[in-house]
Amino acid sequence: MMPNKAERIQKVLARGGLASRREIERWIDEGRLSVNGVKVTPGLHLKSGDQVQLNGRPINWEKYTEQPTRVIVYNKPTGEVVTRRDPQGRPVVFSRLPKLDIGRWISVGRLDINTSGLLLLTNNGELANRLMHPSAEVDREYAVRILGNVSDEMIAQLKAGVELEDGKAHFDDIRFFSGEGANKWFHVVVKEGRNRLVRRLWESQNVTVSRLMRVRYGPAVLPGNVRAHDYYELNNKELAILLEFVGLKSEKSLKPALQQR
Repeated sequence: MMPNKAERIQKVLARGGLASRREIERWIDEGRLSVNGVKVTPGLHLKSGDQVQLNGRPINWEKYTEQPTRVIVYNKPTGEVVTRRDPQGRPVVFSRLPKLDIGRWISVGRLDINTSGLLLLTNNGELANRLMHPSAEVDREYAVRILGNVSDEMIAQLKAGVELEDGKAHFDDIRFFSGEGANKWFHVVVKEGRNRLVRRLWESQNVTVSRLMRVRYGPAVLPGNVRAHDYYELNNKELAILLEFVGLKSEKSLKPALQQR
């Protein structure tokens, strides 16, 4: 619904799914956004009737605020990249998603090409921003298959913290899941989105990560019946839980969900 009072431009455009809040803030820094013919400055508030332009082209921004929030859980296989286009011609996640009449899908973080599992996508940039922001410290749970001996001392070290090239990091939880012999499955939890963090933590202990799959992001879990390349759209109850989790108001009128593909 269109805001009835002035709100910051990056918040309004992000909530409508035009882009993530971080990306919109970058547009502002680069001087690409203008309102009523004047370049936007940080903190500008947008109100009904304002004329917005991106790179000199008008944006019918008010229509973006009228769409309901949608969230899908995509089961990303290894080999796919989380980008809209890939210069190397590799398969991209966004080509697998349902089409939106307004706005676009925004990924909540990324998974590298060799990591599979749960990828959250939404048309609500404000929701995506809150889920990704470091201050939120949202749990990310992974199933990891380890090749090598994992001792109690190693687990204690990984929980206490390991110094990596970009600073100290640790697992908030490590649980043995299954397996015998050389390969064993563990479930681990981190609260950061640093690049390849789970792999780097394990590899710091001279063991090999032979498979890595994300199974949970905050309250959103990967359903067991959603196969690789397919997705599940959160129903009204699940969406309300996710919105409440990040401190956003629940929406009463929602478009019928696609459910599972």
